[in-house]
Amino acid sequence: MTASRKAILMGLVAVALWSTVATAFKIALSFLSVDILVAISCLVSTVILVAAAWWRGHLGLVYHEIQAKPLLYAVLGLTNPILYYSVLLRAYDLLPAQQAQTINYTWAITLSLLAIPVLGQRLGRRDWIAVILGYFGVVVIATQGRFEFGAIASLLGLLLALVSTLLWAGFWLANTRLKAEGSVSLTAMFLMASPVALVLLWWCFPTELSLKGLLAASYVGAFEMGITFLLWSAALKQAENVSRVANLIFLAPVLSLVLIQWVLGEAIHPATLIGFACIVPAVIFQQRST
Repeated sequence: MTASRKAILMGLVAVALWSTVATAFKIALSFLSVDILVAISCLVSTVILVAAAWWRGHLGLVYHEIQAKPLLYAVLGLTNPILYYSVLLRAYDLLPAQQAQTINYTWAITLSLLAIPVLGQRLGRRDWIAVILGYFGVVVIATQGRFEFGAIASLLGLLLALVSTLLWAGFWLANTRLKAEGSVSLTAMFLMASPVALVLLWWCFPTELSLKGLLAASYVGAFEMGITFLLWSAALKQAENVSRVANLIFLAPVLSLVLIQWVLGEAIHPATLIGFACIVPAVIFQQRST
């Protein structure tokens, strides 16, 4: 198998795994509180990332990164995974999975807006069209096409979903300052976040933790944060045409909606499909304008 085909295959596996995450979030939240889910999944992912770094002989690089920029990695680690997933999972707890995952997908559009004050960039006409189209899709999804304030299932859930896009976009911008390989920097962040996760686990630990809850949290840690990122990173590294692999990510929300309906039994509202049809082209349009 050629390197290009391996890259496509790894990319497809990563996308297939990421498409299960919205469903996994909802299942895990039926057994665990948000804080416990964040703590366990963070710790599971940290173990996976450290094991991968050890296998590749990169533990020394991780140590030197933390030693060189301890404060930066501490802030980034608190942002992701701790704060980002705490906010995102609370949005999932309050909203239907189809709404939370589709709104969260607008983070790329939020990134373009955040780049204005942070990087001093200016948005062109194509960017503004993407922004308007994307957030019109959010309004359609949040109000289920009725465009009434009272039609929003949970205003707090909607706000949290939007804040999660802001956190992720800000995290991505901060990562532009890092020169280390993606897996090395991510391992450093999760290591810095793990003491907070341990404290969170100790503080919120339930009297009874079911096997189903533990397995669900471990699945989230492995396939939202750990293994899947490593697969995706390897796919991009081996790809002869990076954009061909990167564009596979647009399959994830489509597959996710299918799983949400089949596994969770959520009937996909027509407004979700209409909003989705606005958001995805907006993200593609915005990316091609940069």
